[in-house]
Amino acid sequence: MMKIHGREAMMDEAVLEALDAYVERLFAPQDEALEFAISASRRAGLPDIQVSPAEGRLLQLLARMVGARRILEIGTLGGYSAIHLARALPDGGAMISLEASAHHAEVARANIEYAGLSEKVEVRTGDARELIEQMITGGEEPFDVIFIDADKRGYPEYLDLSLTLSHPGTLILADNTFRGGTVVQPTDETSRALHEFNLALARDPHLEAILIPVVRERVDGLSIARVKNI
Repeated sequence: MMKIHGREAMMDEAVLEALDAYVERLFAPQDEALEFAISASRRAGLPDIQVSPAEGRLLQLLARMVGARRILEIGTLGGYSAIHLARALPDGGAMISLEASAHHAEVARANIEYAGLSEKVEVRTGDARELIEQMITGGEEPFDVIFIDADKRGYPEYLDLSLTLSHPGTLILADNTFRGGTVVQPTDETSRALHEFNLALARDPHLEAILIPVVRERVDGLSIARVKNI
């Protein structure tokens, strides 16, 4: 059973895995490009922490629902989520994905190229905060969707920076915001940062937001916020 500070909660892990597999089988079957991205990332030694197939499908649907033409991703890893999101873009759409690790970025670019999306996706390497600040000072156009999936302690700052690159109607999405349930009673720096992020989403008058459970091998969280005004 899943535990939060020693208390049993939620569902049995086997049930969660079965539900995740059920959703994936019906709604998010993997194709060659997505399978290639996973296998190539593993061969390159990247951590196996990308979004699940079902969550990738959810991200893609959300981007399509808002008619996204410009997407910003903070945290590329091997490009798996970038492929999902970029597939939601129309002809002429563009995506910028930020990755701190040069090695991860190299793997991601190859995976994105294999998926036939290199013309739509640009992977930039460096500290995300610095790269975003460069965008802001350089007059980068606002984004329609911003997906945050990088170092968890940086989430509150990424939210502030994301709002600067948003317009009314922008979707701001963030992964792993349950932190295994530790955000309920945060005791470490990472869970406190994620709780601060969730609290900011809930209280910011410029946003309307919700935190939803995402079923994987455990229950994780995806924060979804829509910018009302700037």
